[in-house]
Amino acid sequence: MSIYSYKANSIQGQEISLDKYKGQVVLIVNTASKCGLTPQFEGLQKLYETYKDRGFVVLGFPCNQFGGQDPDSNEMVNEFCQLNYGVTFPMFEKIEVNGDNKHPLFAHLIAEQPFQGEDQGAGEGVNKDELKWNFTKFLVNRQGEVVARIEPAVAPAELQPSIEALL
Repeated sequence: MSIYSYKANSIQGQEISLDKYKGQVVLIVNTASKCGLTPQFEGLQKLYETYKDRGFVVLGFPCNQFGGQDPDSNEMVNEFCQLNYGVTFPMFEKIEVNGDNKHPLFAHLIAEQPFQGEDQGAGEGVNKDELKWNFTKFLVNRQGEVVARIEPAVAPAELQPSIEALL
């Protein structure tokens, strides 16, 4: 199954079918506005600007499940990202990425690329079927297949070789 089977609401509240991104290389990221990793927005925006004309897109999904680091409204999150990091890539409404209310897209992403490493220091009780923290990234090829899971500490710039290989 590909990501194209899923829908999500844009940060403005409009339902978007992910088949809109068919044929593109996609980087899906769970984001947060008040996290130590929040400056990664700058790197994500740079990746988007560098490769968007070659068929690449970043999709940001704010989440407040990790330390309450994205408590504001969707409107405030969107404004924060634009004003502080110049974000122009698509942002979506806040979602849950773990637990009983996990968004179906993230259930799919995690099932396709479960965590493979040792404990990341994100606390006990976290398993391979969950995200460990904000800014977990999933790289998707032009066929909508999840090809890589990139853990939070990996800076966006480090993804350039993988993105270029898929483009």
